[in-house]
Amino acid sequence: MQTYTIHPIVMGTKVFDKGMMTYQHDYGTPYTIPIYCWYIRGGQKNIIVDTGEMHPVQSEEREQSIGGPIFTFEDGLARFGIRPEEIDIVIHTHLHNDHCENDYKCTNARFFIHGKELDTIKNYHPLDFRYVEDFIYEIEENQQIEIVHEDGEIYPGIEVMHTPIHTPGGLSVFINTPAGRAVITGFCVIKENFFPPVQITAMEMEVIPPGTNINSYEAYDTMVKIKEMAEIILPLHEPEFASVEKIG
Repeated sequence: MQTYTIHPIVMGTKVFDKGMMTYQHDYGTPYTIPIYCWYIRGGQKNIIVDTGEMHPVQSEEREQSIGGPIFTFEDGLARFGIRPEEIDIVIHTHLHNDHCENDYKCTNARFFIHGKELDTIKNYHPLDFRYVEDFIYEIEENQQIEIVHEDGEIYPGIEVMHTPIHTPGGLSVFINTPAGRAVITGFCVIKENFFPPVQITAMEMEVIPPGTNINSYEAYDTMVKIKEMAEIILPLHEPEFASVEKIG
């Protein structure tokens, strides 16, 4: 069985109210989240999940808030001896701008994106202003997109699952690692969403849906299911991974 190690690279941050992550919980708490590009190492291809921000804020304050360094796309990949044009596969959890701003730099990559996400970026609801079609213009023009319609394996040891929680076309990515099956969530959450504090579990809730979701009931049910499907849960914006070199 093909296995990989997962390497989180911070390529941006956001500072906002924690309630943007934790539905109906902890509003009013200032919170900084990292924005990751995940390098999947171990096969014959250079594979990443998401591409991060084009111009990340790199400041001591932001780095202290998340507990790790912030890189540009080029510098983050250079840590592993690769350049953007050497990326073979990009898997997109979703197409909010902070997850795809560097797509155009990956000139030789195939981009795996759910069909509903491509539909949404062209006709998004006014409440979801985070979509900017300009960021995928080049990869569309160059016919680099592989449209995902069904759950399944897209490369040996790497599977995707449609998880329309945060966006209509969200994809969670399951990866075989030496330490067990890992999942990078296709929706914007932190560790607390999957492992809530006692004041939440005391109300008989197993998880907390994302603060920004398209259906809170479905979000809850899908998260419970995902929690049972993998040994390693990698919430998309969990700060603790900012200081982690390798997972798996």
